Amino acid sequence: MVSNLRKRSSKVFDGDDRLSQRTLLKGVGVTDEGLKKPLIAIANSWNEIVPGHIHLDKLARYVKQGVSEAGGVPLEFNTIAICDGIVMGHDGMKMSLPSRELIADSLEVMIESQGFDAMVCITTCDKIDPGMMMAAARVDIPTIFVLGGPMEPGCPKWGKYEGKSITIQEIFEVTSLLKTGKISKEEAIYLENICCTSPGACGGMFTANTMQCIIEALGMTLPFMASTPSTGIERTRLAIESGNKIMELLKNNITPSKILSQKAFENAIAVDMALGGSTNTVLHLKAIASELGLNIDLDLFDEISKKTPHLCNMAPAGPYKISDLHDAGGIPGVMSRLNNLDKTVLTVTTKTLEENIKDASVFNQDIIRPLNNPIHWEGGIAILKGNLSPNGAVTKMAAINPKMWKFTGTAKVFDWEESAVSAIHAGEIKAGDIIVIRYEGPKGGPGMREMLVATSAIMSMGLGDDVALITDGRFSGASRGPCIGHISPEAASGGPIALIKNGDQIDININNRELNLKVSDHELNERKKKWIPKKSEIKSSYLKRYATLVTSADQGAILKIK
Repeated sequence: MVSNLRKRSSKVFDGDDRLSQRTLLKGVGVTDEGLKKPLIAIANSWNEIVPGHIHLDKLARYVKQGVSEAGGVPLEFNTIAICDGIVMGHDGMKMSLPSRELIADSLEVMIESQGFDAMVCITTCDKIDPGMMMAAARVDIPTIFVLGGPMEPGCPKWGKYEGKSITIQEIFEVTSLLKTGKISKEEAIYLENICCTSPGACGGMFTANTMQCIIEALGMTLPFMASTPSTGIERTRLAIESGNKIMELLKNNITPSKILSQKAFENAIAVDMALGGSTNTVLHLKAIASELGLNIDLDLFDEISKKTPHLCNMAPAGPYKISDLHDAGGIPGVMSRLNNLDKTVLTVTTKTLEENIKDASVFNQDIIRPLNNPIHWEGGIAILKGNLSPNGAVTKMAAINPKMWKFTGTAKVFDWEESAVSAIHAGEIKAGDIIVIRYEGPKGGPGMREMLVATSAIMSMGLGDDVALITDGRFSGASRGPCIGHISPEAASGGPIALIKNGDQIDININNRELNLKVSDHELNERKKKWIPKKSEIKSSYLKRYATLVTSADQGAILKIK
């Protein structure tokens, strides 16, 4: 029976003409008996620079234990992982989104070249989660995800944040508070030293944790994998069980394409809306779906958002962290609340969603609210269109004061984030302004940088209810306030955002899902005739290739041969 599970590895290692391949596998310690068993790829993103990934080497040991117990031969390899917090606010951020494609490609290369029969993906953070999901969908062999889990928040004992839990969100805001003399150097260093208290993804509903929740909601992990603490026996058991489970998935030939259906994506979007998750999920879900030939249109996000109440008041908008969500019932608890899910979808448990959550409970009604008492009656993300974003723009309405959902302001235009941040710190941005940061899109950046430094500066200057920010770039999941990103077409492609001038009036109407530049069509056409594309100064060879192949944000910023 076991040999029937070796359909891929047998082509690489069996028979007289594969003697040389077998000797090389024996060179890494595989025995003759092991050569009769399925080869299971342990695709790990462990490294020593990303706190979300620093513990994944230990987690892999337990996964391999589970695989071995269930009759497989686990063989581990690594892929790259970038920490978005470390690359924030400088040119390193240009590499973040493009790394997603490298991760997907690297897994495809390893799986297709080495003849693995199944795969376990071990990941935690922002671009690694979707990159591995894209690869899993692309190679379509039995796959299960083992996630690194959330970081425990810091708990200051004195100063501005005494009695509150803090994450990287507060630290980015502390930087601006320090620059403007609103906090002492002593307190800033104190907070710096106690913020990251454990391995794992930064503790709010930022991009990494949102993506972990999404992967669980899609059915690609065991229940509670997204929210279980990053260290401790509970995650150890989940890792061992996942190693066992991949062998069951292989035996039953359950591949990602049998799990990642259109209905599964719609379920995941609904969970995202209930959580008030990161806007980056729009890019990533579209990219993952594209690997399966599915088109997750931007309008679908808005359609589901309007039908899904925002139930969880998670950081950065609210006070709760992922550890709180876990104690309240985790993703199974959230999914048990929602009445617009297709519960017949298959999951990696080899059971349906309905079977997975039939015993789910909610232990805290404030953290996971009932449908009749939501934070907002609509979901956390809205898609805006208008003459400024004909192909769409994305905003996290869950992190915006409702009084700013309708706002008209005066454009202050910047062609990169750094100049906007300098203007904010210099007091040049006033109430009633709308900061425009352009040429930061997938092609124009290139790499579609996140604007967390800019949004943190706005909040720290006390302008969160008086100033908006729009960009063809992205926002960190830790951003809060009136921020609108992913404006498509982007400036580098000659989109309307490239034609804005200082002093123009911009209308934001989130309730009506509109984003408009109050300039006549005639004037915009005249400006377009005079528009000169911004000359690219890309030095990186990879980014040059990326800029040539990348599509717009409304298509998921995926790579296509033109």
